[in-house]
Amino acid sequence: MNTSTPPRGIALAAVATAALTLAGACATSNESSSGGGSGGVSDDSIKVGGVLTETSATGYSTGGAELGAKARFDRANAEGGVHGRKIEFVGAEDDGMTPDKGAAAAKKLVQKEKVFALVPVSAPQFGGAEFLEQQKVPWLGWATGPFWCGKRSAFGFNGCLAPKPGQQTQTWWGNQVAAQLGGAKGKKVWIQATDSTASKYATQTMSKSFTAAGFSLAGTSAALPAQSPPQDWSPYVNKIMKSAGGKAPDVLVSTMAGGKFATGLYTALKKAGFKGLITDATSYDPHVLRDPQTARALDGVYAAPQFEPYESDLPEVRTMKADLQKAGGASAVLDQHAATGYWSADVFLKMVEKAGEDLTRESFLKAAEAFAYENKGFGRIAFPSGKTASNGCGSLVRLERGAFTVAQHLKCFDNTTL
Repeated sequence: MNTSTPPRGIALAAVATAALTLAGACATSNESSSGGGSGGVSDDSIKVGGVLTETSATGYSTGGAELGAKARFDRANAEGGVHGRKIEFVGAEDDGMTPDKGAAAAKKLVQKEKVFALVPVSAPQFGGAEFLEQQKVPWLGWATGPFWCGKRSAFGFNGCLAPKPGQQTQTWWGNQVAAQLGGAKGKKVWIQATDSTASKYATQTMSKSFTAAGFSLAGTSAALPAQSPPQDWSPYVNKIMKSAGGKAPDVLVSTMAGGKFATGLYTALKKAGFKGLITDATSYDPHVLRDPQTARALDGVYAAPQFEPYESDLPEVRTMKADLQKAGGASAVLDQHAATGYWSADVFLKMVEKAGEDLTRESFLKAAEAFAYENKGFGRIAFPSGKTASNGCGSLVRLERGAFTVAQHLKCFDNTTL
């Protein structure tokens, strides 16, 4: 007998087995490429990773969101996970505030790391949105740009901050500044942006927020280059200082991302004699206190975080601070990005809980599409409305003499039509 040739029955069985194996492999491959399966989920774990702007030419960084997500996941794991599954957090990729790097980071996490979802995502120029939508991979984070809005796979813990005309936009920022000033009647506001997608679009939403609160609009500008601040601020400052009928406006709103932008503009404005209220979304950062020049430039500025500030004594805030300090140790930096990462992770966990024990990306997306949750730490969120509208909640924090103080506690306001 020629032992190198198997009997016909065994050969057919081998062919059949190979065919079944190949079919299974193709099914697995197809499931992976479509993104609709249970990739990243095992009987006892859920794998997630994030994309952040950890470094950038402007000095802007959302890197603290990694600590925030880790801290919330650590507490969830210590409590036994969700439906018996613990969160395996692989950390965050840095997109360098470059769309191409963001797209590559998203593909790496999905295709190489095999994550179930991207948490947290916080990047003003994130380039991975279309890939994640096509792959049906959920992603959660700080929804600061229009690429978040209207996508089935995207969930901002604060809703959609860049709705389309005709949709609902926030009024909380304008209302909180009005409360700080004792009213908006007769007061004018200037909105300063850079030419980045998120910053430019924010001029529209900020204009509506402040006019809905009763302010008049002195003007807007998105003329500043997004990648680096100008050497000479005088053309921009001169325009601002004459924007309110030849006078300076009562309020300056900055939608710029980057400490170098804020330091440069605010210093130049103060030298020009600007006495109005300055407010932005980025100055609530303990790092600014370490540099005397930056601290002077930002002194008196009202930052506008979308959560209850660390200086609050609410139980939810005390829990968050304890979790962050436990996860980060003595070096933990309690900045607003740590909080946005924390609350993004918190919302994700609630969605996983609602999706149930039989967790797939499809079951998660179905659960998340009809979802409502309130927490005094960040306010509220509901979907599907959060796909096209802000959650309407925010606070004001003032930097004064080297310390942050709560100017206006977190409050939620009705949205208005953009």
